[in-house]
Amino acid sequence: MSGSLDNGSFESATALARELGSRGHEISPDGLLEILDGVNATPLENDDESWLEMLGSPSDAGLRQGLLALRAHRASRTPTSSLAGTERLSRLRRALRTQGLDGLVLPRADEHQGEFLPHRSERVAWLSGFTGSAAVVAVLQDRAAILTDGRYTIQVAQQVDTSVWEVRHVTREPLADWISEHVRQGHRIGYDPWLHSIQSARTLEAAVERAGGTPVALEANPIDRLWEHRPAAPLSPAVPHPEQHAGQSSAGKREAIADILAAEGHDATVLTSPESIAWLLNIRGRDVPSTPLCLSFAILDRAGTVELFVDRRKITDATRAHLGNAVSIHPPSGLAAALAHRASRGARLRLDPASSPVWIANHVTASGGTVVTGPDPVVLPRARKNTIEIKGARAAHRRDGTAFVRFLCWFASEAPSGRLDEQGAADRLRAFRAEQELFAGLSFDTISAAGPNGAIVHYRVTPQTNRTIRPGDLYLVDSGAQYRDGTTDITRTIAVGDPGAQARDRFTRVLKAHIALATMRFPEGTTGDRLDAVARAPLWQAGIDFDHGTGHGVGSYLGVHEGPQSISGRSGTVGLEPGMIVSNEPGYYREGEYGIRLENLLVVREEQPEGGERNMLGFETITLAPFDRSMITTDLLAAHEIDWINQYHARVRDTLSPDLEPEVSRWLGEATRPLD
Repeated sequence: MSGSLDNGSFESATALARELGSRGHEISPDGLLEILDGVNATPLENDDESWLEMLGSPSDAGLRQGLLALRAHRASRTPTSSLAGTERLSRLRRALRTQGLDGLVLPRADEHQGEFLPHRSERVAWLSGFTGSAAVVAVLQDRAAILTDGRYTIQVAQQVDTSVWEVRHVTREPLADWISEHVRQGHRIGYDPWLHSIQSARTLEAAVERAGGTPVALEANPIDRLWEHRPAAPLSPAVPHPEQHAGQSSAGKREAIADILAAEGHDATVLTSPESIAWLLNIRGRDVPSTPLCLSFAILDRAGTVELFVDRRKITDATRAHLGNAVSIHPPSGLAAALAHRASRGARLRLDPASSPVWIANHVTASGGTVVTGPDPVVLPRARKNTIEIKGARAAHRRDGTAFVRFLCWFASEAPSGRLDEQGAADRLRAFRAEQELFAGLSFDTISAAGPNGAIVHYRVTPQTNRTIRPGDLYLVDSGAQYRDGTTDITRTIAVGDPGAQARDRFTRVLKAHIALATMRFPEGTTGDRLDAVARAPLWQAGIDFDHGTGHGVGSYLGVHEGPQSISGRSGTVGLEPGMIVSNEPGYYREGEYGIRLENLLVVREEQPEGGERNMLGFETITLAPFDRSMITTDLLAAHEIDWINQYHARVRDTLSPDLEPEVSRWLGEATRPLD
């Protein structure tokens, strides 16, 4: 019984379920409590009542108030695990021994290989204490390691107990090397086949076998049995994403992707990425933080029909009508049978080796089907924004720029007092954004970092780390929002007083790198790794660099980090194409002192020079906010760089001023004065 630990909840749920039933929505008390616990496992805010759609959107005020009160009560009584970090590791080792295992490899991942995970999938954080977005842990009976990338070098050392965890840089000291060093002949190393992609599982298996061990695909994840009071599966309603923002009907998208499958001789593709499903079906949800996703799986066949595997409680009547007859709804537990049915008829099923869980590939093969590995066929069309999506992105960035400039004006007056802290600044920025039309939440947790915290690339302010912003500090704020017509991501570094000549030098060089990328013209088909070097060149000239990519793809009211495009040394073979949106965010980080990053979003566009002989591309900058003039050393800038800054600032001023209050408009006029 769901209410066995909380009799008050169960009694209230019984009364509310009875009243819902009298209004035509039959549900048991336990079923109601399951929904409420699922809602509380989502990032839906307390004043967001959209979840009531899953209960038929009751109109009776008393009933609605009772449901809202019961949800709040359940949230307030949610228990947490009492196990300390070292005890969790000890219990895991005992559980592994019970299963005849010598070790476990556990990535920070869920069944969808997403960046933003539901709370119940944060197994790495539960086990180790590390909350970064990229990590893998390897546990043996006598040692354990956590591997992450350069963005989290400082954070991981602060969050994990280094007396029991060895910290390694995943690129310089990869997992395969650690396995080679420590796995012994005959060791049985377990892994969860739902959390490893086909590609990563095969790499892991090969590494274990080279070391003389045996990789073991587990039927159940041992963490899930150890995790006391593990959060419920998230439950939020799937809602239609209207064509006025999507720019293309779901039927048109399904037909286009089905044509790709037919042309390549594939019977169907299994979509495991909720972003791809959201784009294909023009639906959005609120199951995970920061990205409007409905967690689900789908099978799209070459005829253009879709089997959607999703918790039926998420599908409201309006969404069911929106999906139409070509989309059938099934519970997630039905995926295995659907795959087996197709496989038994010899189907050729396309799976993305980089994002599909290896469990699916193994199941298809075992059932007699053929796995054809290839990129998720939705990814590239999703990345090429159509004209409506680009128009929406520009509109979203104008509203976001208005909010951000109001924040900058407010910050300029508040920060010098020495009374403002990182959390207060982040909260105020969110409040400015929440006033904008079509605002639907933040696109990631705001990085609000003062002084030395700015050197932590993916810093997150907590009550323990919250720092007062002091005169002489550099303040780095990396933030973004989800609007129903676009996704934003902007970083500015702001001086509070005078941070010194060295900081101004580094700021100006980062700005030079930013301009170098923003003004690039390049041949069609150019990959991001080639542009990454161009952006870094002004920093390399001074003997400095940064340990993260220069740019990532961005979605359209979807993920703030979206592939396949990127601008980094590891961009792969995907060339930039018109309509793609990428970030431009070079940086510099001086550990223990400050961090600098300057980020705008760019739209790739055709840019053919007169008399040119090759098809050329360039960038349109769509982010609108000034750079801190006080940090710019003009002696380090070339004439064309000064011209670019002045022209950009003039566009920011001319575009945003009509939407600003007079005092903010005056501040912006001063902030965008031409450089001498």
